[in-house]
Amino acid sequence: MTTFRPRYITFDCYGTLTNFQMAEAARDLYSEQLDESRMAEFIKNFAAYRLDEILGHWKPYAEVVHNSLERTCKRNGMKFREEAARLVYERVPTWGPHPDVPAGLARVAKEIPLVILSNAMNSQIMSNVEKLGTPFHAVYTAEQAQAYKPRFKAFEYMFDMLGCGPEDILHCSSSFRYDLMSAHDLGIKNKVWVNRGHEPANPYYGYVEIADISGLPGVVGL
Repeated sequence: MTTFRPRYITFDCYGTLTNFQMAEAARDLYSEQLDESRMAEFIKNFAAYRLDEILGHWKPYAEVVHNSLERTCKRNGMKFREEAARLVYERVPTWGPHPDVPAGLARVAKEIPLVILSNAMNSQIMSNVEKLGTPFHAVYTAEQAQAYKPRFKAFEYMFDMLGCGPEDILHCSSSFRYDLMSAHDLGIKNKVWVNRGHEPANPYYGYVEIADISGLPGVVGL
C-alpha cells in the first residue's frame, strides 16, 4: 500500500481533519449540573444517539443534534432545552482543524486531488473547510447525498460524482463506525486510520494507521 498512488484521497472531515468538539459543547452546557462520572456518561450517550439518529432517512443535521440531545437528556434525567440544541448546532462551523492538519494536507495536495465526504450541511461545511487551509478538488455532504455515513448511499454518491470506483481512492478517517467499516464493505481496499484516540484499533478492516495527518504523505510515497 505504501506505493499506491490513488486518483483521489478522500477524507472524513469532522473528527479526522476538523477538531470535532461535541463533547466540549456538552460540558459547557451541563457540567455545572453533573459530576465528572455522570458527565462522562452523558457525553458517551450523546455520541451514541447522534449515530443512531443518522442511520435512517436523511434529515437536516439540526434535527440530528436536537433529537440526540433530547434523548440524551431524557436518559440522564436532565431537562432538555431547545435553545441548548441550537447553540450546539451553531458551534459546528466555528470549529477549526487539528494542529497537524494544514501542513500534512498541503504536502499531499500538490500531487493528489483531495476530496471530503462529510456528514455535514451545505450551509456549514465550507466554513470548516476554509479553515483547513488547503484547496480541495471536491467537497460532498450528507445533504447532497441525502444520506449520512455510515450508510453506503453516501459513499456511492461520492463515487458517482467523481466518476470513479472503490479501487481508485484512498479513504482516510479517524472513525471505524462512520467510515472505515463501510469503506471495507464497499471494497475500498486502501484505507488510512488516523488514530485520534476516540475509537480502538480494529485490524480486521485493513488499513494503515497514522497518528495524525503529518503521516499521510509517507503512506502515498511523498
